[in-house]
Amino acid sequence: MQDEYRTVAHEGVHETEINRSRFLCALAPAATEREAQEFVAHVRKEHPTASHNCFAYVIGADAAVQKASDDGEPGGTAGVPMLQMLMRRDMRYVAAVVTRYYGGVKLGAGGLIRAYGGSVGEALDALGTVTRRRFRLATVTVDHQRAGKVQNDLRAAGREVRDVRYGEAVAIEIGLPDADVEAFRGWLADATAGSAVLELGGEAYGDA
Repeated sequence: MQDEYRTVAHEGVHETEINRSRFLCALAPAATEREAQEFVAHVRKEHPTASHNCFAYVIGADAAVQKASDDGEPGGTAGVPMLQMLMRRDMRYVAAVVTRYYGGVKLGAGGLIRAYGGSVGEALDALGTVTRRRFRLATVTVDHQRAGKVQNDLRAAGREVRDVRYGEAVAIEIGLPDADVEAFRGWLADATAGSAVLELGGEAYGDA
Protein backbone atom coordinates (compact mmCIF):
# COMPACT_ATOMS: atom_id res chain seq x y z
CA MET A 1 0.00 0.00 0.00
CA GLN A 2 1.09 3.57 -0.68
CA ASP A 3 2.04 5.47 2.49
CA GLU A 4 0.04 8.49 1.37
CA TYR A 5 -1.83 10.04 -1.53
CA ARG A 6 -3.52 13.32 -2.41
CA THR A 7 -7.11 13.95 -3.43
CA VAL A 8 -9.39 16.95 -3.93
CA ALA A 9 -10.61 18.63 -0.79
CA HIS A 10 -14.20 18.81 -2.07
CA GLU A 11 -16.33 18.83 -5.21
CA GLY A 12 -16.24 22.04 -7.23
CA VAL A 13 -15.92 23.74 -10.60
CA HIS A 14 -13.30 26.14 -11.96
CA GLU A 15 -13.86 28.03 -15.23
CA THR A 16 -11.29 29.47 -17.62
CA GLU A 17 -11.57 31.05 -21.09
CA ILE A 18 -9.05 30.34 -23.87
CA ASN A 19 -9.47 31.97 -27.30
CA ARG A 20 -13.19 32.50 -26.73
CA SER A 21 -13.79 28.84 -25.75
CA ARG A 22 -15.08 28.28 -22.21
CA PHE A 23 -13.48 25.43 -20.27
CA LEU A 24 -15.22 24.36 -17.06
CA CYS A 25 -13.28 21.82 -15.01
CA ALA A 26 -15.43 19.94 -12.49
CA LEU A 27 -13.54 17.93 -9.86
CA ALA A 28 -14.86 15.51 -7.26
CA PRO A 29 -13.48 12.94 -4.85
CA ALA A 30 -14.52 9.41 -5.92
CA ALA A 31 -14.07 6.36 -3.68
CA THR A 32 -14.85 3.86 -6.46
CA GLU A 33 -14.86 3.70 -10.26
CA ARG A 34 -18.65 3.65 -10.15
CA GLU A 35 -18.70 6.93 -8.21
CA ALA A 36 -16.36 8.44 -10.80
CA GLN A 37 -18.61 7.28 -13.66
CA GLU A 38 -21.70 8.64 -11.89
CA PHE A 39 -19.98 12.02 -11.48
CA VAL A 40 -19.09 12.10 -15.20
CA ALA A 41 -22.70 11.25 -16.11
CA HIS A 42 -23.97 13.96 -13.74
CA VAL A 43 -21.76 16.65 -15.33
CA ARG A 44 -22.74 15.56 -18.86
CA LYS A 45 -26.40 15.84 -17.87
CA GLU A 46 -25.77 19.37 -16.56
CA HIS A 47 -24.14 20.44 -19.86
CA PRO A 48 -26.05 18.67 -22.66
CA THR A 49 -25.35 21.48 -25.18
CA ALA A 50 -21.58 21.63 -24.56
CA SER A 51 -19.23 20.92 -27.46
CA HIS A 52 -17.38 18.29 -25.41
CA ASN A 53 -17.42 16.76 -21.93
CA CYS A 54 -13.99 15.13 -21.62
CA PHE A 55 -13.02 13.23 -18.50
CA ALA A 56 -10.24 11.51 -16.60
CA TYR A 57 -10.23 9.69 -13.29
CA VAL A 58 -7.77 7.86 -11.06
CA ILE A 59 -9.02 5.34 -8.48
CA GLY A 60 -6.92 3.51 -5.90
CA ALA A 61 -4.06 4.69 -3.69
CA ASP A 62 -1.74 2.91 -6.13
CA ALA A 63 -3.61 4.40 -9.15
CA ALA A 64 -4.80 0.91 -10.17
CA VAL A 65 -7.69 2.32 -12.24
CA GLN A 66 -6.98 5.10 -14.75
CA LYS A 67 -9.48 6.10 -17.45
CA ALA A 68 -9.70 9.03 -19.85
CA SER A 69 -11.96 10.14 -22.71
CA ASP A 70 -11.52 12.77 -25.43
CA ASP A 71 -15.30 12.85 -26.10
CA GLY A 72 -14.91 13.80 -29.75
CA GLU A 73 -11.82 16.01 -29.50
CA PRO A 74 -8.86 14.81 -31.65
CA GLY A 75 -7.37 11.63 -30.13
CA GLY A 76 -5.02 12.23 -27.21
CA THR A 77 -5.63 15.99 -26.95
CA ALA A 78 -8.06 16.07 -24.01
CA GLY A 79 -8.55 13.05 -21.73
CA VAL A 80 -4.88 11.97 -21.70
CA PRO A 81 -3.47 15.42 -20.79
CA MET A 82 -6.12 15.63 -18.05
CA LEU A 83 -5.06 12.22 -16.72
CA GLN A 84 -1.39 13.16 -16.95
CA MET A 85 -2.03 16.28 -14.88
CA LEU A 86 -3.82 14.24 -12.18
CA MET A 87 -0.94 11.76 -12.08
CA ARG A 88 1.73 14.49 -12.07
CA ARG A 89 0.04 16.00 -9.01
CA ASP A 90 -0.14 12.54 -7.29
CA MET A 91 -3.94 12.74 -7.24
CA ARG A 92 -5.92 9.60 -6.34
CA TYR A 93 -9.61 8.77 -5.83
CA VAL A 94 -10.53 11.73 -8.01
CA ALA A 95 -12.63 12.39 -11.12
CA ALA A 96 -12.21 15.37 -13.45
CA VAL A 97 -14.58 16.48 -16.23
CA VAL A 98 -13.66 19.37 -18.50
CA THR A 99 -16.69 20.79 -20.30
CA ARG A 100 -15.86 22.86 -23.37
CA TYR A 101 -18.13 25.37 -25.04
CA TYR A 102 -16.49 26.07 -28.40
CA GLY A 103 -15.96 29.77 -29.08
CA GLY A 104 -15.18 29.67 -32.81
CA VAL A 105 -11.37 29.71 -32.70
CA LYS A 106 -9.54 26.43 -33.33
CA LEU A 107 -6.75 25.78 -30.84
CA GLY A 108 -4.82 23.07 -32.70
CA ALA A 109 -3.57 19.86 -31.08
CA GLY A 110 -0.92 21.57 -28.92
CA GLY A 111 -3.38 24.23 -27.80
CA LEU A 112 -5.98 21.64 -26.85
CA ILE A 113 -3.45 19.60 -24.84
CA ARG A 114 -2.40 22.72 -22.92
CA ALA A 115 -6.01 23.85 -22.45
CA TYR A 116 -7.35 20.55 -21.09
CA GLY A 117 -4.33 19.71 -18.95
CA GLY A 118 -4.08 23.31 -17.75
CA SER A 119 -7.78 23.45 -16.84
CA VAL A 120 -7.30 20.50 -14.48
CA GLY A 121 -4.16 22.03 -12.95
CA GLU A 122 -5.86 25.38 -12.37
CA ALA A 123 -8.92 23.69 -10.85
CA LEU A 124 -6.72 21.69 -8.44
CA ASP A 125 -5.02 24.92 -7.35
CA ALA A 126 -8.32 26.76 -6.99
CA LEU A 127 -10.25 24.04 -5.14
CA GLY A 128 -7.40 22.75 -2.99
CA THR A 129 -6.13 19.26 -2.23
CA VAL A 130 -5.73 17.16 0.92
CA THR A 131 -3.16 14.49 1.79
CA ARG A 132 -4.38 11.19 3.17
CA ARG A 133 -1.87 9.09 5.09
CA ARG A 134 -1.94 5.36 5.69
CA PHE A 135 -2.48 4.23 9.26
CA ARG A 136 -3.39 1.12 11.19
CA LEU A 137 -6.71 0.91 13.00
CA ALA A 138 -6.14 0.08 16.65
CA THR A 139 -8.50 -0.51 19.56
CA VAL A 140 -7.59 0.36 23.14
CA THR A 141 -9.71 -1.52 25.67
CA VAL A 142 -9.63 0.01 29.14
CA ASP A 143 -11.77 -0.03 32.31
CA HIS A 144 -14.42 2.65 32.85
CA GLN A 145 -12.42 4.28 35.63
CA ARG A 146 -9.48 5.10 33.37
CA ALA A 147 -11.33 5.61 30.08
CA GLY A 148 -11.96 9.36 30.41
CA LYS A 149 -8.33 10.16 31.22
CA VAL A 150 -7.05 7.91 28.41
CA GLN A 151 -9.33 9.64 25.89
CA ASN A 152 -8.16 13.07 27.07
CA ASP A 153 -4.51 12.00 26.93
CA LEU A 154 -4.97 10.58 23.42
CA ARG A 155 -6.51 13.81 22.15
CA ALA A 156 -3.86 15.91 23.91
CA ALA A 157 -1.20 13.83 22.12
CA GLY A 158 -2.90 14.57 18.76
CA ARG A 159 -4.31 11.08 18.29
CA GLU A 160 -7.62 10.98 16.46
CA VAL A 161 -10.26 9.10 18.48
CA ARG A 162 -12.39 7.51 15.77
CA ASP A 163 -14.95 5.68 17.88
CA VAL A 164 -15.75 4.89 21.52
CA ARG A 165 -17.85 1.87 22.53
CA TYR A 166 -19.08 1.29 26.07
CA GLY A 167 -19.66 -2.23 27.39
CA GLU A 168 -18.15 -4.12 30.34
CA ALA A 169 -15.04 -2.15 29.42
CA VAL A 170 -14.55 0.86 27.12
CA ALA A 171 -13.19 0.25 23.60
CA ILE A 172 -11.52 3.31 22.07
CA GLU A 173 -10.71 3.10 18.35
CA ILE A 174 -7.81 5.17 17.05
CA GLY A 175 -5.55 5.35 13.99
CA LEU A 176 -1.79 4.81 14.36
CA PRO A 177 1.01 5.11 11.80
CA ASP A 178 2.83 1.73 11.72
CA ALA A 179 6.04 3.42 12.86
CA ASP A 180 4.33 4.60 16.07
CA VAL A 181 2.86 1.27 17.20
CA GLU A 182 5.65 0.12 19.54
CA ALA A 183 6.15 3.54 21.14
CA PHE A 184 2.39 3.83 21.62
CA ARG A 185 2.26 0.38 23.25
CA GLY A 186 4.83 1.56 25.81
CA TRP A 187 3.01 4.84 26.42
CA LEU A 188 -0.30 3.03 26.95
CA ALA A 189 1.22 0.58 29.43
CA ASP A 190 2.67 3.49 31.46
CA ALA A 191 -0.55 5.55 31.28
CA THR A 192 -2.80 2.71 32.48
CA ALA A 193 -0.42 0.78 34.75
CA GLY A 194 -0.51 -2.06 32.24
CA SER A 195 -4.27 -2.52 32.51
CA ALA A 196 -5.23 -1.49 28.94
CA VAL A 197 -5.23 -3.89 25.99
CA LEU A 198 -4.15 -2.79 22.51
CA GLU A 199 -5.50 -4.69 19.51
CA LEU A 200 -4.30 -3.90 15.99
CA GLY A 201 -6.80 -4.06 13.12
CA GLY A 202 -6.66 -3.43 9.39
CA GLU A 203 -5.22 -0.49 7.48
CA ALA A 204 -7.00 2.63 6.28
CA TYR A 205 -6.25 6.18 5.10
CA GLY A 206 -6.98 9.40 6.93
CA ASP A 207 -6.15 13.10 6.87
CA ALA A 208 -2.46 13.74 7.25
